[in-house]
Amino acid sequence: MKVYSPDDKVKITLKVNGNVHEVEVEPRKLLVHVLRDLGYKSVRVGCDTSHCGACTVIMNGRSVKSCTVLAVEADGAEILTLEGLAKDGKLHPLQEAFWENHALQCGYCTSGMILQAYWLLKENPNPTEEEIREGISGNLCRCTGYQNIVAAIKAASQKMRNG
Repeated sequence: MKVYSPDDKVKITLKVNGNVHEVEVEPRKLLVHVLRDLGYKSVRVGCDTSHCGACTVIMNGRSVKSCTVLAVEADGAEILTLEGLAKDGKLHPLQEAFWENHALQCGYCTSGMILQAYWLLKENPNPTEEEIREGISGNLCRCTGYQNIVAAIKAASQKMRNG
């Protein structure tokens, strides 16, 4: 493992939503801050302790809290943010389901919640309500009470299975 000094700058490459970015970062800079600096504003800084999940992204096919990942650790990674879910101007079924089921209020947690649900549905295309609640348990919503979020994820799973 390479040891960096605080004054070092490291060139990294990230593929975010299909777009390749080469950036120089301090070794201590977190991925969440790099993504926001690159313009991906759906990636939110919520708690800085990995408890809330507002910073959730998909990195190399896995759900990660980007406030716990150093940018240098993500060098060469493929990252999906909420901005990358919609295709050709059409919302992803999860985005549609959150809208249709009123699964958001203030919206602060929504992008991380949707990405966590995206990963959950990739792992388990037909989850039970209990599996959904367990799957999103690392993402906090301070507004909704979760019932509509769970309903939205269930509805999206049906849409995604039915094409």
